[in-house]
Amino acid sequence: VVERLSDTVQNGLINIVTIFLGLSVGAKLVADKFLQPQTLGILLLGVIAFGIGTAAGVLMAKLMNLCSKNKINPLIGSAGVSAVPMAARVSNKVGLESDAQNFLLMHAMGPNVAGVIGSAIAAGVMLKYVLAM
Repeated sequence: VVERLSDTVQNGLINIVTIFLGLSVGAKLVADKFLQPQTLGILLLGVIAFGIGTAAGVLMAKLMNLCSKNKINPLIGSAGVSAVPMAARVSNKVGLESDAQNFLLMHAMGPNVAGVIGSAIAAGVMLKYVLAM
């Protein structure tokens, strides 16, 4: 029973909740307010930041492997972005495609949660300086 519930929550239920969340937020948006150059620029900056964060995590893990005697999987670095839990799941899935015994999910959740904490701290610092202006 627990396995079936776990499978439902991980797959079907999360998709349904995502659809309802998107519909409820989308129903409140008006096209002339949303489709502005500023909004599209913010979305583009977010995509670029996400890509740079993922690439920097992999490259930093590779650099750490050069300087350390205990090697880590560079996919762990890609989970450092604060997209919980999908970044960790993607790292795990890519690792499993390479080696079926390479279960990285729990190892990837550490940097994943650290990314959330780092994002919250960075947002707090930015708010402090923006509100001080």
